[in-house]
This record gives sequence, structure tokens and C-alpha cells, in this order.
Amino acid sequence: MVVSSKPILENSSHVKTCKPYTSDDNIPVIDMLDPQAKFHITKACQEFGFFKVVNHDVPKEIMTKLEGEAIKFFNLPQCEKDKAGPANPFGYGNKRIGTNGDVGWIEYLLFTTNPELISEKSVNIPGNSHLYWSALNEYVSAVRNIACLVLEMIAEGLKMEAKNVLSKLLMDQNSDSCFRLNHYRPCTQLEALSGGRNLIGFGEHTDPQVISVIRSNNTTGLQICLRDGTWVSVPPDHYSFFIIVGDSLQVMTNGRFRSVRHRVLANSLKSRLSMIYFGGPPLSEKIAPLSCLMEEGEEGLYKEFTWGEYKKSAYLTRLGDNRLGLFEKKIEIRHGHNLLI
Repeated sequence: MVVSSKPILENSSHVKTCKPYTSDDNIPVIDMLDPQAKFHITKACQEFGFFKVVNHDVPKEIMTKLEGEAIKFFNLPQCEKDKAGPANPFGYGNKRIGTNGDVGWIEYLLFTTNPELISEKSVNIPGNSHLYWSALNEYVSAVRNIACLVLEMIAEGLKMEAKNVLSKLLMDQNSDSCFRLNHYRPCTQLEALSGGRNLIGFGEHTDPQVISVIRSNNTTGLQICLRDGTWVSVPPDHYSFFIIVGDSLQVMTNGRFRSVRHRVLANSLKSRLSMIYFGGPPLSEKIAPLSCLMEEGEEGLYKEFTWGEYKKSAYLTRLGDNRLGLFEKKIEIRHGHNLLI
């Protein structure tokens, strides 16, 4: 199901058999201390492309420290926040998402996580910027570790020989990862503006990177799209993390995992703050189905591309577009045979 996100208004075989993971209103919940966690994670990636992790070992203080600094920033007068923008692509943005006409009920801060660039020089943060950058770097380091641990568990669950085949992409010093703080102010005129329809905070999309790690305050809004096209609300949990499979991981697993379409709806009463780490490989890294996962006679579903090529292509699209469509191999059926063209 693909719905245009142009307006801000819209109508409402490789997995070991194991006991099902627990669920939270249809959302898989993975206990990171469970000895079978690697199999539960792999199963969740295949069925949902999305899951929640608990017992992740990240201290609450690290999470709440950055949240507090972020709230201070977003509560500043608009003229002060504007000093951190415009987002190009990093920095402060308001309502406009990207350069292709997508808009939402949102303001945000976007940062690179390259250690040479994530500093006070990259984005001008008003106020006590030293404390802000300290909290930001501490948090990013913690969630990068979660992303790498999850990727290593996936490698083990899929029985790859090297468990760091995926995580090394994020640990590379040239990793093209980024971090985003999304703030959705309460929309007190929600009913009047939307006419009973959903007011979009952030339009439906998939994440182009390998993996995303998201945490939010205790406010609803995030939804994922199931395989049958049904939108499911994700119950908020400000002490847990949610993992999202990205397009690049879908390609590397040759479609075994599917990147999940997700969106955020505005709330009429409470503000929502989301903190998202997007784990991306180096720009020159080649993305293609991994040979170690391919069964005998299995054909790759995607053309090989570099992360830099895919990133550039993704930036030229709208949020709701099928970004991987340009890189899918076309299959033509003739006399019972599949020919890749």
C-alpha cells in the first residue's frame, strides 16, 4: 500500500524454530538477555521489519539527559531555534522535510555522527552547547552499540560465518550514519485542521540505511504498516528502544527482511520527542545480496549499488516513493523460465 505523503493531511527459511517472542499490541518485544534473542530478532525482522528491545543495558540517565537538553532547545523562541538552521541537510528544520515538497507537523535537528563532524562546529546550538554536545555524543555512542549488537545477533541468527559482517559497516570510521531529533508540538486545533482525518507529523516512508534505533517520550504517534497494508499504532515506551529494518538490510538479505513503512501522526494534547539513530555504511560501500545467505540457484533480486548512489537517489524522491524500485531486477517469464533483465 503506497499513499502519497504530499499533503500533511491524509485518510485515516533461515531462522531456527523457537518459541514465539512476546508481543505488545502486535509489536514484537525482544528481551536482549534471552539466550534465544538472536532467533527472535531474525524472526521479527522477517515478519515485521520492526521490534522493541528491552533489557538493553543503556542507563536511563543517558536517555533522559539528552531528552532534557532537546526539550530545552525546542522550547526556545523560534528566532533562536532558527540560528541552528536551515537544515542543509544537517541542522534545524521546521515543517519542510527534505527538498521535494514533503511537509509535516514537525520541527527537527539532524546531525552527522561522523566523529570528525559531530561537534559544536557542525550545528550552532544556542545556550549551553557544551552540555548539549556531551549528552548527544554519549547517547549516540550507546545506541550505536545497540545497533551493532542487534546486527551481530542477526548475523548469528542467519548463521553467517562472521558475526560482524553487518555491524562492521556501522563501526567503520567512514560510516555514513546520522542522528535525528524530531519534535511534534501538540496540535490543539487538530480536529478543525484535519476534518476528522489524520494530521501527519512525518509522512509514511522506509528508512534507506541498514538499521534504525528509535526512542521517544511517552507520547503516541508512531505507526507501522503491516504486510497486508494495515496501519498499527506502536504503544509508547520511553525506556525501551525500537529497531527498524532499513532498505539496505533488505537488499543484503535478498528480501528475506523487509524494510517497514512507518509514519508519525500528530497528537492534540501532548508533544512527542523522538530520537533516532540511522546506521549507514560508508558512502563507497557496495550494497548487494550477501553471497553467504544465497541458496544454490537463488538469484539476486537487486542490482549492486554503493550506499552513496542509493543515498543520492533517495534524496531525489518523495517520502512515500518506492526507493528500491529503481534497483530491483526485472524478471520476465518465458516458457516457464525466469530471465533476469
